[in-house]
Amino acid sequence: MPDDMVTQSETAQTATRTAGDGVRDPGGVLLISTYELGHQPLNLAFPLSYVQSAGYQPHAIDTSVQDLSEAAIRRARFVGISVPMHTALRLGEAVVQRIRALNPEAFICFYGMYAWMNADYLLRNYADAVIGGEYEKPLLELIQRTERGTNELIEGVGETGRKADPSIIRIAYPEPDRSSLPPMQEYAHLLIDGKAVPAGYAETTRGCAHTCLHCPVVPVYRGRFFAVPRDIVMSDIRQQVQAGVGHITFGDPDFLNGPTHALRICRAMHEEFPHVTFDMTTRVEHIIENQEHFPEFAELGCVFVISAVESISEVVLQKIDKGHTKEDVVEALQILDRAGIAMRPSLLPFTPWTTIEDYIELLEFIDEHDMIENIDPVHLSIRLLVPPGSALLDEPDAETWVGELDEAAYTYRWTHADPRVDELQREIARISEEASSCDADPHETFALIRDATYRLADESPPARPERPRRRWRRPPRLSESWFC
Repeated sequence: MPDDMVTQSETAQTATRTAGDGVRDPGGVLLISTYELGHQPLNLAFPLSYVQSAGYQPHAIDTSVQDLSEAAIRRARFVGISVPMHTALRLGEAVVQRIRALNPEAFICFYGMYAWMNADYLLRNYADAVIGGEYEKPLLELIQRTERGTNELIEGVGETGRKADPSIIRIAYPEPDRSSLPPMQEYAHLLIDGKAVPAGYAETTRGCAHTCLHCPVVPVYRGRFFAVPRDIVMSDIRQQVQAGVGHITFGDPDFLNGPTHALRICRAMHEEFPHVTFDMTTRVEHIIENQEHFPEFAELGCVFVISAVESISEVVLQKIDKGHTKEDVVEALQILDRAGIAMRPSLLPFTPWTTIEDYIELLEFIDEHDMIENIDPVHLSIRLLVPPGSALLDEPDAETWVGELDEAAYTYRWTHADPRVDELQREIARISEEASSCDADPHETFALIRDATYRLADESPPARPERPRRRWRRPPRLSESWFC
């Protein structure tokens, strides 16, 4: 019978099942990802392996590239929805509404950073349980409890009337199971030298040792991180390369929290797969601290580094406790440039402390350092999100700028003291959205953004001097823009 067809008898059976019936049947556990930055979802691959090891037969769906059928929904007795970021949660809310309408008896759990931070809203409206942090063990225990039909407390699981801290306990990481996930070719590709190379994704650590105030990792992990064993990481990379991947994104919140661990994995990968390239995410200060390693990273296949530059405003950087300065960004650029590695900065240009002058300075900095093609236009429009539990809320001056919690938007509202800044953000968002929809030339898009900024500032833009360009004509990048 086709997967999207359900007979009347199946519908009747669903209505009469008791809580634990069918949990061990194929598809009795349904795991869903809605968005993971354009890569095959590791937040499905890890729990798939963990749950299967206990004898269950879970069904996984990535709604970013697959349809979630009515039959799959009706078969499920337990549904786990991965929400590691804001966009994923927004999309997950639409998914869970459909699940509740078709299968109201299913037990629904949201897991991931944004599940824990938005627990009160989710439990009140959509979820039976939420899990944050290291989710595999409590997720499995919750499935087992659902099968038993009992209601005992599980550490790390939040439920209505039961608060729970995130599960920050090291687990025995299983080898991720990607066998039932969509083909790698359906996800982001590395665009380099006129070629599109299928890109995979791996994590060598979880959590982060740093505590930047705006970061959603901080309220959950609070400065802790765990290393994923090298053999597990290599096994995961191996299965992806065998599936056709020629590039790996190391998506750790900070790849260089454990630089020795990172280097060993890169060396092992290069030795086994010398043709495979990679990118990493790391802090500006870690680029400077580990500058002697970047020539080797380049030799091992590193083609670009994502770094959370966020801003070059001294005030903004101090407010979010970012740990670097404008001068540090210049030094990090020089280090990567000498190694032949492109920097792709992530930005947070609109905050309660950003001024029009700050934004102008940022644009001129990008132009001066030949970074126009290194930055997806959407990054020039990003506005600070302040989710429940954000470390920013604990700052002494928070009450001077933070507004009411908009639970349905998963963020506290704030309005800039200068209305022009909010107006500028809306205009830049419009320009960047139009540019993304038609794959516009980045220099033309940048010129539109620059003109709009100076117009709102009621200033005439200075002439842009001719500057020598770096040796990359189009810096290596992924085919999917980065969103939070």
